[in-house]
Amino acid sequence: MEYRTLGRTGLDVSVVALGCEGFVQKSAGELKSDLDYAIDRGVNFMDIYSPNPELRSRIGTALAGRRHDFIIQGHLCTTWENDQYLRTRDPEKTEASFLRQLEQLRTDYLDVGMIHYVDAEEDFRRVFEGPLLRIARRLRSEGRIRAIGMSSHNPRVARMAVETGEVEVLMFSINPCYDLQPAGEEVDALWAETSYARPLHNIDPDRERLYELCARTGTGIDVMKVYGGGDLLRDDLSPFGRALTPVQCIDYALARPGVAAVMAGCRSRDELDAALAWCDAAPAERNYAEVLAGLDRFSWQGHCMYCGHCAPCTAGIDIAAVNKLHNLTVAQGEVPETVREHYRLLSRHASDCVECRLCESRCPFGVGIVESMRAAARRFGM
Repeated sequence: MEYRTLGRTGLDVSVVALGCEGFVQKSAGELKSDLDYAIDRGVNFMDIYSPNPELRSRIGTALAGRRHDFIIQGHLCTTWENDQYLRTRDPEKTEASFLRQLEQLRTDYLDVGMIHYVDAEEDFRRVFEGPLLRIARRLRSEGRIRAIGMSSHNPRVARMAVETGEVEVLMFSINPCYDLQPAGEEVDALWAETSYARPLHNIDPDRERLYELCARTGTGIDVMKVYGGGDLLRDDLSPFGRALTPVQCIDYALARPGVAAVMAGCRSRDELDAALAWCDAAPAERNYAEVLAGLDRFSWQGHCMYCGHCAPCTAGIDIAAVNKLHNLTVAQGEVPETVREHYRLLSRHASDCVECRLCESRCPFGVGIVESMRAAARRFGM
């Protein structure tokens, strides 16, 4: 298992983490068995968005005695009414549900308290200019949550939240399908067939700017919808008309700037194994570029996808890492000290490029890598 630090929280999380939806229908024994299986394979991070009291209680029982070895991301602004989950913006319901959550999970704190599902700008203002953010701040000051997070599907609203400086963790939907789509407040558009009826080219700039902003500000991203609700895993449902594997989907998400972990919503042990397979997968198995570069109506031409297909470099340069760090500075218009330090620590720098262009012959997206290395060398001075 690989572990990454979740932004500026200081929490080291497993890159393959768990969503909770796969546990909803399981008995207490089945849930504990599957959770034990995941923990034994290095998983230490889980998102619990559902306020279902039976689910929360079963998870609490399963984690008894090892809570401090496991990182829980729970949600504010969800409540359980009439035997169903509801999103709420009512302060009293929010706080009452949160306190019940701690009791049901048998803990006195959440590692991440996630403000639930903010996609509309009006809703963003309601949350961040009203009592809900004050509740989150107070809970953090009391030690009942360690970090404030927010979940969203809208890159513009997510960016607004990150820019406040209040949000330390962002839960966001990332996959190569959704990344093509422009920002919007209607989440259903992300998987609507009509959204993919026309040719689409390159990652939407709002999404790319969001990921780069998170990387620069130390806002950790954990990923939801990595399989697009399962559609990307099936030829007949994928908007691309061709399936990706779970390993390819996970590798794509983990390659985006700022991403620390992927929340895999596994309903069976086979599905969990398929996600965990990323940990030991060979580069060829992780290679999502193989699928994306062969599409007719969708193109990433000239755009570095950080896929690593250009490797190995004759001079030993990690080309994807150089491009990622260089793009962070371009987005910000300066070279932040943290980015400069990460660049300095690379074993080889852009200035080591011998311009053999072998990398360009291997790049499936036609990136002008030699010129990008020249630009990075000028910007970083090495």
